Amino acid sequence: MAPDDSAEISRLLQRFERRFLATRALRSFPWQSLEEKLRDSGSELLLDILQKTVKHPLCVKHPPSVKYARCFLSELIRKPSGDSVTLSESTAIVSHGTTGLVTWNAALYLAEWAIENPEAFTHRTVLELGSGAGLTGLAMCKMCRPRAYVFSDCHSRVLEQLRGNVLLNGLLLEPDVTAPAQHPEHNTHNSESPRVMVAQLDWDTVTAPQLAAFQPDVIIAADVLYCPETVLSLVRVLQTLSTCLKDQRAPDTYVAFTIRNPETCQLFTTELGKAGISWEAAPRHNQKLFPYEEHSETEILKLIL
Repeated sequence: MAPDDSAEISRLLQRFERRFLATRALRSFPWQSLEEKLRDSGSELLLDILQKTVKHPLCVKHPPSVKYARCFLSELIRKPSGDSVTLSESTAIVSHGTTGLVTWNAALYLAEWAIENPEAFTHRTVLELGSGAGLTGLAMCKMCRPRAYVFSDCHSRVLEQLRGNVLLNGLLLEPDVTAPAQHPEHNTHNSESPRVMVAQLDWDTVTAPQLAAFQPDVIIAADVLYCPETVLSLVRVLQTLSTCLKDQRAPDTYVAFTIRNPETCQLFTTELGKAGISWEAAPRHNQKLFPYEEHSETEILKLIL
């Protein structure tokens, strides 16, 4: 980076820092200058801004209002692509016989982790199991620049809401769930805008060929360990993926969960062992960006398929 560019970025970061610490009106922030610099600097500049604002030591100790922080983050996240992350979800924890119409803590936690570790997803095909309302995937599509992103769930109302949220955020939705690598125009696609698909995927009936067709580089899941039945079904899917992709490089797999019932979490790791899937705890990220329950204990396991 040229000295002049470095100086300009330092001044830009300072302007963001001063305005955020003073909780100035969002319209007073130098958004236009940020957009100009993002064309050259990319997501690294956004991470620097996060360090100077919501993750600033003063804000950690004396945080601004939740409303102010959320509005700032919404404005910041939309800068790489020109659209904010907007989410339609249910106000009820259980609605239409499913819990997938709301955003749960582990989805927020995994989105934060991804924003701090974008290199794990950049220019890669991501398959999300049990996408729910879609917050994690939408944040990744905006901030981590995946090559392709596959949202998946089994409930018809969840899938309907997912498609709506994808379109609500200005992302292009593929007309079918054909694996991204099978599209002839795959190599010429604009990498700044990932291919996005919404797939109906029932863990109890999905077949190995159906899973193999996605050709994922990364597999993620958030807050899907809520009962023994889903744990067993998830491990079955992961084991099937491990088998059907044995001739390819094993995808990186991350499962985020909130520890509500230790016995359920223990069942998950036990079943992983039975399936021959090893795991390790992913390093915790530095600071939370989204408002959620302070007392909730959330972890991310990296699985080795």
